[in-house]
Amino acid sequence: MKSSSRIFRTFDGLIDRFLCVLGAILFSQGPEFMQQYFQRLGGHLQEAQRQLSLFRGAASQSGGTLEEFIAQTRTNPNAGVVQLSSVMSDAVDRTASLQAAHDALVHSSLWTKPFVFMRHVDPDIARVTWSVYLPAVPTTVEGLLYALTGMLFCLLVYQLGIKALFGLFWRKPARATATA
Repeated sequence: MKSSSRIFRTFDGLIDRFLCVLGAILFSQGPEFMQQYFQRLGGHLQEAQRQLSLFRGAASQSGGTLEEFIAQTRTNPNAGVVQLSSVMSDAVDRTASLQAAHDALVHSSLWTKPFVFMRHVDPDIARVTWSVYLPAVPTTVEGLLYALTGMLFCLLVYQLGIKALFGLFWRKPARATATA
């Protein structure tokens, strides 16, 4: 037990330095991933707005609003036209959802951004973002704060969790005091 305790103490400094670097690297990727996600979200929003604009143009040519056009196609006897009403309704909903997520992220603060991101994340966009994600070293204040948070988090997990757990197993036994 004595030699394993000495080995643990020898590598203790190395372990916490490694965890600081690891935490900084991992956590600093948060703002970078959110930035790449945000760019994809913007692209999806633009495309949804373009589709909606085309539907509004078709509705205008038929002499009404998009909402009236959707209602007219929904009651049409042709099943294909009825399906078109569903496509248009989905486009309206999708555009509103993407716009709400975009606006929420744009107006979020440095401290609330991760929570806003998690609340409004679109799983499909996140999955595609992850599949083409390129790690980077963010040189922003946000990236620095995330890196520091990662360092502190990993150190706390190590010091209060792993190291404390090892301490339970490699504690020196209490020496009996001699009584005269």
